[in-house]
Amino acid sequence: MARKPQRSARSSAGSARARKAAPALPPPRGTERERIIAALMALLAEKRIEEIGFGDIARRAEVSLATMRGEFAGKLAILAAHSKELDRKVLAGGEADMAEEPARERLFDVLMRRIEAMAPYREATRSLMRSVSCNPGLALALNGLAVRSQTWMLDAAGIDAAGPRGAIRAQGMAALFAGVLRVWVDDDDAGLARTLAALDRALARGQRWSDMLNGLCRFVPVRCGSRVRRRRDEAEEEAAAA
Repeated sequence: MARKPQRSARSSAGSARARKAAPALPPPRGTERERIIAALMALLAEKRIEEIGFGDIARRAEVSLATMRGEFAGKLAILAAHSKELDRKVLAGGEADMAEEPARERLFDVLMRRIEAMAPYREATRSLMRSVSCNPGLALALNGLAVRSQTWMLDAAGIDAAGPRGAIRAQGMAALFAGVLRVWVDDDDAGLARTLAALDRALARGQRWSDMLNGLCRFVPVRCGSRVRRRRDEAEEEAAAA
């Protein structure tokens, strides 16, 4: 029988997980590709992305520039690979007993798992946020990565992320989660109380937006269909007149 968590119990569970000491950044090891990703994330904890050169990453990863170029087109490609790895860790860590819980509870659980997976990269995340604040191009690129990840997070929570409606949901979740991360990077509490509260508020707003979106989508197809039929009829009349 699926558990029926109360909001306080859910927050306590999240706090218990968060109280675990954040793991240190792993040293460059594994495949050349893995070492390159680890090297960039380690460097981001020390400096801003615009200050990091390809040579810096290659030296930290102990690979040649030729090898690095063969693996990645640039720093954004490395960040995309890192984001994909975070997605994979979250998707592999689902709990079967959450399947019957409300969508908001399931999404809370999924996003808490993502925050846990990001624990070694808090300083790197803070660094990227600083760069994004004065680099619109980087902000746009990272938003694209975030939307892609949130599409997977929505699916992991059993929430429809397909089609135009799903794309709007994923973009909304990317914006909401970015706000949560801005709290998280400065949350020094062992139980991440501020982060948990911010995530709860963000999901409440997201649920309201989703309800509004569902309401709009019940009417938009009718209006769009009417416009299409009207234009088709007008075109047919013009053709007949000609």
